[in-house]
Amino acid sequence: MPDRTEYKPGTPSWIDIGTDVGAAKTFYGGLFGWTTQDAGPPEETGGYGFFMKGDKMVAGYGPQMQPGPTFWTTYVSVEDAEETAQRVEKAGGKVVVPPMDVMGAGRMAVFQDQQGAFISAWQPMEHKGAQVVNEPGSMSWNELNTRDVDGSKAFYSEVFGWEPVTQGDGAHTYTEWKLDGESVGGMMPMPPMVPAEVPPHWLVYFAVDDTDAAVAKVKELGGSVMLPPTDVEPGRLSVVADDKGAAFAVIKLARPAS
Repeated sequence: MPDRTEYKPGTPSWIDIGTDVGAAKTFYGGLFGWTTQDAGPPEETGGYGFFMKGDKMVAGYGPQMQPGPTFWTTYVSVEDAEETAQRVEKAGGKVVVPPMDVMGAGRMAVFQDQQGAFISAWQPMEHKGAQVVNEPGSMSWNELNTRDVDGSKAFYSEVFGWEPVTQGDGAHTYTEWKLDGESVGGMMPMPPMVPAEVPPHWLVYFAVDDTDAAVAKVKELGGSVMLPPTDVEPGRLSVVADDKGAAFAVIKLARPAS
């Protein structure tokens, strides 16, 4: 089992969703078999809690705090949230939630990149991040969909020190974000058929045992399919949305990830 206890700064380390908590527990429990665990008394945590795979934390949930559509948030582990916030502004991004303590768990901040995609930072203390990854029912990849590939390359290189490695050309390019030679995420141009009102965004991938079965379960639970199951080099993937409209991807990996 790919258990994780530490994340190198610059590595996506955590994900969470602000939504209808009761509905999310039903949907994701039905899809991935997750159980839940409150982070503490609601009056102290604001209703935040953890999705659990067995006894391992795999993601977080809480009530939706902002108007508009619900979405999964990607957090990148950083050494210093204040320094990261300064780099975000220098690179043309926006600090949405300034660095703040989350009890003794760590410090968090929420940003928008130069195109408006939301990305968050996590400076770990007691809470390091997801305790298992790349296993069915856990996070396996984080991918930026952008309308400004070159601008995004400059932004994320400045903020997190990522090296963009691009293959293909035109609308069919794909970029892997590398950190010290290791892949930590991806980026692709927003497909032309995506409506203009859909903002640039980060997409979270979850590993599954069977993509087609997972998609069928999504539909059974009231979710929808945005991209039907498709075979790509890393495996068989589908982009779906939960019953509240939050998009994510499921993928049966062609080979186990480390």
